[in-house]
Amino acid sequence: MEKIRTVIVDDEPIARRGIRAQLKEEADIEIVAECGNGRDAIKVIEEQKPDLVFLDIQMPELDGFSVIEAINAERLPAVIFVTAYDKYALRAFEVHALDYLLKPFDNERFTKALERARKQIERRSLSDLNRRLQSLIDDLKSNRKYAERLVIKSAGRIFFLNVEEIDWIEAADNYVRLHAGRDSHLLRETMSSLEGRLDPTQFLRIHRSIIINTRRIKELHPLFHGEYEIVLSNGKRLTSGRNYRNRLQELFGNSL
Repeated sequence: MEKIRTVIVDDEPIARRGIRAQLKEEADIEIVAECGNGRDAIKVIEEQKPDLVFLDIQMPELDGFSVIEAINAERLPAVIFVTAYDKYALRAFEVHALDYLLKPFDNERFTKALERARKQIERRSLSDLNRRLQSLIDDLKSNRKYAERLVIKSAGRIFFLNVEEIDWIEAADNYVRLHAGRDSHLLRETMSSLEGRLDPTQFLRIHRSIIINTRRIKELHPLFHGEYEIVLSNGKRLTSGRNYRNRLQELFGNSL
């Protein structure tokens, strides 16, 4: 039996473990690599030339769509997108007839998506898939809308928080904590999911557990190994992760 060479791409280790556990039950699947970010994914896909990729959408530095854009269309494998809830992205997948898994997904949904991918690979019908992937990217580029306000549930009440009011965001287990002025609010959502809903020209992920509103940046101080201390307009000091240096360089150019 010819194995389907498969790559798993997701920045959340628990998500990769879940997909890996599902695939271990499939005799025709061989996992050749796992990646925790988009840059590694591009390199691995180009080097390994897998038949199938499970590709997370919301990832630091490069998201899943950017990975697709960066790879030569002729080299694209079959792709099953993996995503947290994103109404527009889900609608786009359906319009372009692309497979996706919505976190958290069940065994039945996983099996159906995998079976469709098998058929595409068996029929060697990837040229049509590549055309649909490119159409999806073009569609998302021209129509992407980001959240302008977030729904907050607290102490038995529901209210709206304009994203403009947010200074910075930190991970808090299965929640994120939104810091806005003197207030902070808990939102039940992962960092990757929320990052995907925020305008990347205004909100920048500088660490695995920190997102900042770039309009609040007052000062940057270089530290060691590509890290920076970032001072916000309210005096809050935050430290960037070395793996996020490229994002700061893209924002500030050659001045860093």
